Amino acid sequence: MNTNELIKIEDDYFINTFTRQPIVLDHGDGVKVFDIDGNEYLDMFAGIAVNALGHNHPKLVKAIQDQASKLIHISSIYYNEPALIYAKKLIDKTCFDRIFYANSGAEANEGAIKLAIKYTGKSEIISTIESFHGRTSMTLAATGHEDYQEPFKAILPNGFINVEYNNIDAIKDAINENTAAIIIEPIQGEGGVNIPDKKYFKEIEKLCKQHNIVLIVDEVQTGFGRCGTLFAHELFDIKPDIMTMAKGIGGGVPMGGILATEKVASAFVPGDHGTTFGGGPLVCAAANAVLDVFDEENILDNVNEVGDYFLSELKKLNKDTVADVRGKGLMIGVELTKPGAEYVDKFRQAGFLINCTAGNVLRFVPPLIINKAEIDEFIKAFDEILE
Repeated sequence: MNTNELIKIEDDYFINTFTRQPIVLDHGDGVKVFDIDGNEYLDMFAGIAVNALGHNHPKLVKAIQDQASKLIHISSIYYNEPALIYAKKLIDKTCFDRIFYANSGAEANEGAIKLAIKYTGKSEIISTIESFHGRTSMTLAATGHEDYQEPFKAILPNGFINVEYNNIDAIKDAINENTAAIIIEPIQGEGGVNIPDKKYFKEIEKLCKQHNIVLIVDEVQTGFGRCGTLFAHELFDIKPDIMTMAKGIGGGVPMGGILATEKVASAFVPGDHGTTFGGGPLVCAAANAVLDVFDEENILDNVNEVGDYFLSELKKLNKDTVADVRGKGLMIGVELTKPGAEYVDKFRQAGFLINCTAGNVLRFVPPLIINKAEIDEFIKAFDEILE
């Protein structure tokens, strides 16, 4: 089938929930992907910050192939070796003590909120405006976008308070005797790559300790090296009670998780939470391979070196159209002086896959293996498109 015939299948049969780019991708190699018509694209979006190792990384592919030939799924009723090995490997790299495996970021956030409520015995959650935590009923209530919430207001749970991001006074004013947790992204992704002051998170951490409030950091997009450290909250020198993760964890295989301190994790007992697919042998084999490659190929060093270079080159672009350039590592936003949607099309036509969020912010979250030569190729095209 050709591209138009395949796209018509979606038009005829899919529930209409996405506005897609009019290409059908077929395969990838490194930072490049190719559609069924043979067109080549530099992938600056990485499946929404998911494909941390790019496409067709040999170690990741082999880990998935080897595990698929042994066990793919066994349910959470039995132990499996990849899940056990990964738990120790990851926790040894963090300040947390316990792990729960999930399947997505929304599921991880939902479980984290339940854990905080069970631990504190309280019922209110503070989150921030322009945040994004998921599309389940509970995580949608935590997501600070009224336009996302509006069609479902009648069924959204009570007890969620959205306050201004990077405003510690707004947090203070929202805290009361019923506050169970604050859930917050170290850097807002969907909201436009918004970076808070370092003291903001230190003050939140202090307030949480004072009021026995659980601090949940949503690292679904910022985690696994995206911002130059394994997890972005490390940039702010804080130790949360709970951390949620997904996206880059499996290098493209759907997986999520919750990490928590011993004290908070102990609130859950068998029956309080569960999953059928979470922590299966296939996804954990992939996650193990991702962590191994991080160490073996010095991925974090590359993120910092190339990310700094990328930021510096972006800041040289046409100031008439570019209002601001901001980011950490390889999570970068370019705020334009005009709507950004048309630029997504222009970049695709020039052979680059990007994303626009928050109306006028072009978001770049490429594979963490991208190099300076590929950045140069992209900057050249960006400059030409702006002109």
